[in-house]
Amino acid sequence: MYPDFQHLLQGIFGTDMPSWLSIFKTFGLLVAFSFLGAAWTLTKELKRKQAQGLLVPTYTTIEVGQPATVNELLISALIGFLLGFKIGGIFGHIDTVSPDPMGYVFSPLGNLGIGIAGAILAAGLKYYEKKKQELPEVQTKKIAIYPHQRISEITMIAAVAGLAGAKIFNALETWDDFIKNPIDNLVSSSGLTFYGGLIVATIALIFYARKYQIPFKHLCDAAAPGLMLAYGLGRLGCQFAGDGDWGIFNSAYITEPNGVLRLAKDGEFQGMLQNAHQYFIQNFGSLAAVPHKAVAAPSWLPDWMFAMNYPHNVGHEGVQIMNCFDDYCTVLPVGVFPTPLYEAVVCTGLFFVLWSLRKRFTKPLQLFGVYLILNGVERFFVEKIRVNSKYDWGFLQPTQAEIISFCLVLAGIIILATRKKKAATA
Repeated sequence: MYPDFQHLLQGIFGTDMPSWLSIFKTFGLLVAFSFLGAAWTLTKELKRKQAQGLLVPTYTTIEVGQPATVNELLISALIGFLLGFKIGGIFGHIDTVSPDPMGYVFSPLGNLGIGIAGAILAAGLKYYEKKKQELPEVQTKKIAIYPHQRISEITMIAAVAGLAGAKIFNALETWDDFIKNPIDNLVSSSGLTFYGGLIVATIALIFYARKYQIPFKHLCDAAAPGLMLAYGLGRLGCQFAGDGDWGIFNSAYITEPNGVLRLAKDGEFQGMLQNAHQYFIQNFGSLAAVPHKAVAAPSWLPDWMFAMNYPHNVGHEGVQIMNCFDDYCTVLPVGVFPTPLYEAVVCTGLFFVLWSLRKRFTKPLQLFGVYLILNGVERFFVEKIRVNSKYDWGFLQPTQAEIISFCLVLAGIIILATRKKKAATA
């Protein structure tokens, strides 16, 4: 696996890379690509709906030629200080930053001198910028802003609210682990629940859309393909980083001490349970509770489609790799079904399905209804081979994702049925 750029570039070029590259995490790169991809598709769709007359601008009044205010200078100085303080501090705390960049961001560590220099520079640039635009007399202008021109704000709100929601729902799903160390769980870059992010981001965008008079039904349809694309790219991040978002154990494959995965012989899976019993008991409570299914790949398909052991994974899950001494030296003792890879492939394909269908639906929310059904069905079935906490409802033991995905499918069916009924009675 490639938890950071150092490991990624070493894997590509086959040679050692500088340790400071480990600051940049592979998962973060793929998440950034997912947001960029979703923003691009959303912009394209908002422009298309604008051309159809479905979206109209809102108007705002701005003042041109005004000198920099004290508040503007203070805000610029604060931003400059924070950026300088944290970025400058990286070079003095590289050993702390590399394994946990998110933890460093929320820590008191930094470089005070560079922070002060950053504050002065940022305030000076703001003053200079406003000075160039200053006019003898301040002018008032009324400008039109279309929804696609707000894409940066929409993306930022979705990112912040989505991250918060993903953390909140993950905490609810893994409550026992969360209450043991809530601060570390909140600032950790791992432990994200997609549906939590989707729900909280949706609520935040409902309020944003109301504020700027953007019809939310059209925003939903415009966002549907991009949401599927973002999910697929995000799952690639999980796959490459090995963040623990994998499936149940495939007991047909076990790991050698050097980290190599191979087909297991009779009795070797039970032997591995005993050899790595500390890992299994810590994660599943008992050896009997370890979820597994033996499925060997047919001769005409590669083994990695059925099992991976995620060596050098970012979550430090598993057992020690022999003769490995860097920051990521663990590997799963038994292969697991690579569900992030499955979801990345399926959801990227479903993105192209939604993208090809987007012009065929004439009623608002129809495309979004299809998205809800496809997303819910995909996630519901992949949960059958994923490792997740389950709720005990007596006759049912669903996971959080199964409950939410079922609700999404039901909501999608209701939306499509309602749209069809309205079309029939129109």
